[in-house]
Amino acid sequence: MGVINVLDKHVAELIAAGEVVERPASVIKELVENAIDAGAKHITVEIKNGGTTFMRVTDDGCGFLREDVKLAFLRHATSKVREQDDLDHIATLGFRGEALASISAVSRLQLITKSAKEDTGTSYIIEGGEEKSFDDAGCPVGTTFVIRDLFYNIPARAKFLKKDVSEGNTVSNIVDKTALSHPEIAFTFVRDGKQALKTFGDGKLLSAIYAVFGREFATSLIPVDYQLDGITVSGYVSKPVNSRPNRNMQNFFINGRYVKSRTAMAALEEAFKGSIMVGKFPSCVLNLSLPFEAIDVNVHPSKIEVRFINERPVFDAVYHAAKSALLKHDDRKQAHFKDDSALHEIRRSSTFNNAQAVFRKPGPPKVQPQIKPKDEFNPFSDIEFSKPNPKPKLQPLDDLHLTDNKNPFDVYSKQAVKNTKREESYSKPQNQALPLIQKPDTPKPKPKAEEIVVTEKPNSEPVVLYEQQKDELKYVGELFDTYIIVEKNQYEMLLIDKHAAHERIIYEKLKAEKAGSSAQLLLTPITVTLGKSEYDAAINHLDMFSDCSFEVEDFGNSTLLVRSAPQYIEAAEVADCITEMADYISMGKNDIFTEKMDWFYHNVACRSAIKAGHKNSAQELIDIVKTLEENPQIRYCPHGRPICIVMKKSEIERQFGRA
Repeated sequence: MGVINVLDKHVAELIAAGEVVERPASVIKELVENAIDAGAKHITVEIKNGGTTFMRVTDDGCGFLREDVKLAFLRHATSKVREQDDLDHIATLGFRGEALASISAVSRLQLITKSAKEDTGTSYIIEGGEEKSFDDAGCPVGTTFVIRDLFYNIPARAKFLKKDVSEGNTVSNIVDKTALSHPEIAFTFVRDGKQALKTFGDGKLLSAIYAVFGREFATSLIPVDYQLDGITVSGYVSKPVNSRPNRNMQNFFINGRYVKSRTAMAALEEAFKGSIMVGKFPSCVLNLSLPFEAIDVNVHPSKIEVRFINERPVFDAVYHAAKSALLKHDDRKQAHFKDDSALHEIRRSSTFNNAQAVFRKPGPPKVQPQIKPKDEFNPFSDIEFSKPNPKPKLQPLDDLHLTDNKNPFDVYSKQAVKNTKREESYSKPQNQALPLIQKPDTPKPKPKAEEIVVTEKPNSEPVVLYEQQKDELKYVGELFDTYIIVEKNQYEMLLIDKHAAHERIIYEKLKAEKAGSSAQLLLTPITVTLGKSEYDAAINHLDMFSDCSFEVEDFGNSTLLVRSAPQYIEAAEVADCITEMADYISMGKNDIFTEKMDWFYHNVACRSAIKAGHKNSAQELIDIVKTLEENPQIRYCPHGRPICIVMKKSEIERQFGRA
């Protein structure tokens, strides 16, 4: 007996439904897209319990003819594709003819519809793919779908659904994206009996953005309107000062369809490069219009991913559109081009390299050094060798004072000669002029109790600000405003990354205190606008914010209200902290509380720590060294980077040829 079975119709439909219907949001997406294709001007979406028990989508589109009602629920039955060539220029959101068959196979569905050509409407009920009734109905022109008890006949699938709040937020996200892609349609979203969204349908994209994301986000945008090589880019991008710590507020639409496009994302971020900080990302609501034959939308069951025949024109169009908008609305007025020559060059350019050349900011003019005659650089020009004297030692660079215009590196050349001639020294003739370098007459600071101040003499060592007798650690200074230089035991030099070290110190303190004692009340509460997935993650884990000293409340409409924050964090950093935390939870691989809290501590510590390149007092850096000495187990920052590297005296001497 053979082992190959031909599945019956019911089982085959259940399997096929799994590709289209994953959760309530999948159902809403398919039904709303069908309503748009039907020419609706008003669409209302209602759900209860996240959509698991009740969903209703009502539109005022063209409706179904009675003779087409049953045909619409057959697999691969569609009014949008007739022959093979139609697949090359799909202009509708739906086209496969799988949605209604898949939805009806896993739910209890009722269709109420009426066409303008008929006097009476039609009511059709189908449960689990089986017809239950087909009757006349009184209703206006348009269509209403009612779906109850999703996955009632597949309990195994129902177990994978998330909490009602999470499923409801996913549905809300679908409605939001669809409302942004079609501002000419008035959308109403009702959730558990309460109106959660209402757009005007006036055709103005900014009105839809205001309704979906709120006033704060809508006022942070600048308009975009650009055309290149047959591709039109319109919409809005965020101002550079309103950049965000993630990409969750980047919304791209292609021919009215919401998509995730790596090409468009890369182009947008390249356009903003140099205008925003590294690690920040621009936001946008951009609609791309391009020929239907230049794009393939039939590459993913949910139609959220697309494929371009040629990605370069799309990249160029988005890049130049965003860059032009930034130049046009640059408040700093730093990019001024006579007769718009740069913008004209952009329109002519079709490659990213040309665009980079146009917008590269001119740097400061290079100063060519004036080379003096070689004999003026002679390190022996003012030296006479005589009887050995104690070798003068190189003084710190901060103590150097140039008395004339001679090369400041002469002192190092002389010192190199003296170091290689250990048996020799120099003495100046009695009639010699003043030396090249001398000490400035500056008042000396009053020494503190824990400091050792060495009186400056011609042969003195570098000034030691801190010396710990126990391990013979000496704070020497700071390199590049980033690395603390410490001498240990006269045989080792330590380079300490001040940001990494301070970050780990704060991290350990937060873990020890559970961050509970570090909260401070904000003078003015801060509102944080999130994407739907971030918002869902945040409101389901408000206790985790509280444990990390954030007092966060649900403010509605994808917005959180922050009343208090850890004292380590500046007010300007609070919004980014909350956004990153919510994003992390929404993308978490599991629900382990300690893992997420650990990330919270990482995030707070990273943002609170002193930054590389910032100016810090010597005492601040000394305190970091003291803390590291008292906690020898601290060796890496929370992200795994080393805090300190060690260079032995022998290694340094070997580099100079002394060993």
